[in-house]
Amino acid sequence: MFMVLMGTVVIAGIVGYISEKSGFTHNGYLQSIIICVGGAFLFYFVRIMFGIGFGSPGMNAIVSSIGALIIVPFHWRK
Repeated sequence: MFMVLMGTVVIAGIVGYISEKSGFTHNGYLQSIIICVGGAFLFYFVRIMFGIGFGSPGMNAIVSSIGALIIVPFHWRK
């Protein structure tokens, strides 16, 4: 279980970096990585508590990171 958590953090960091590098977001590298890791942590714990997921832990990390990148920046914009 610990290795799944570390893999989730690594995948979320990579997704945050790639999204900023490709121009999908304009938050800054560190901010995008923090948003992705936060979303992946949240979804990881939801998966543990309720069993909700998309199959593999890697797919869960990717989907939750992209979801967090979409939800968080738009929530704070006016």
